[in-house]
Amino acid sequence: MVYVEGGGGGDATGIDVKHMNVFITGATGVVGRRVVPLMIVVGHRITAAGRTAEKRASLERQGATAISVDLFDPEAVRRAAAGHDVVINLATHIPSSSRAFFPGAWAETDRIRRKAAANLAGAALAGGAARFIQESFAPVYPDCGDRWIDERTPIRPARYNRTVADAEAAAQRFTQGGRVGVVLRFALFYGPDSGYTLDTVKFVRRGWAPTFGSEEGFISSVSHDDAATAVVAALDVPAGIYNVADDEPVRRREYFDSLAAVIGARPPKLPPAWMAKFVGPLGETIARSLRISNRRLRTEGAWAPRHPSVVEGWQALAAGLGRE
Repeated sequence: MVYVEGGGGGDATGIDVKHMNVFITGATGVVGRRVVPLMIVVGHRITAAGRTAEKRASLERQGATAISVDLFDPEAVRRAAAGHDVVINLATHIPSSSRAFFPGAWAETDRIRRKAAANLAGAALAGGAARFIQESFAPVYPDCGDRWIDERTPIRPARYNRTVADAEAAAQRFTQGGRVGVVLRFALFYGPDSGYTLDTVKFVRRGWAPTFGSEEGFISSVSHDDAATAVVAALDVPAGIYNVADDEPVRRREYFDSLAAVIGARPPKLPPAWMAKFVGPLGETIARSLRISNRRLRTEGAWAPRHPSVVEGWQALAAGLGRE
């Protein structure tokens, strides 16, 4: 795991990138709660948004200044972001696996991507921040079969995730304002504290892989820990879009068989590829073959994932599941 802490001590804006005032939303999510301590340990001063008193207390114990802010109130967001060198938006509201296919399940996610991201980018500009980092979603890329996908590949969102483009546009407007806007397109997350991962483990133990599409299609993943170090690396990269994924995407069959091996289960059955057509846009997205390249972030941000692929990552997951 490699990430930069500021190189020569400053960036093109003149900000000391080793000791910055950083405002983070989504600070108690599966990635955010890993990002906060990483930034504090290298000397950044963190203001983090927490929705409940319990979560804010946890952030304070880590050394952050915790606040409550309504991300849909432009004035409240502007006050919260004022005086920070960097604003990082990791706020999400991803529905559980059991609800994701139902109508309206993604409405709050859409609202965050469309309104909260715009409010935060606008507040960052107004407050004098030099850098705005926006989380995004790599599975908006189209099915590319065996071809590698980089940031130049045009995205093709489905109906349920089309507001990904709105969130990314907020970072682009920040760049157009003469600052540094960074978009991090995260691949499929996995980790011992991920609801999706835990649901996947349950299905595999029962003999089924919760997926759609050809078993030869590619799945691109990234662990929560590696995603967090990518956010830290984004403090010192040029403006633009960056894929955050393991070095080696794996084929769908290998993805689930390797998980079965580490949890002591038999290789699971995969649903027929044609079933994706009957479960709507989410099923179609899951069925895509996505062989996503992380080369740009490795080059520009001196970042590398701890786990080359999810196959190695499952080993760490198994240990984490034991702790959970």
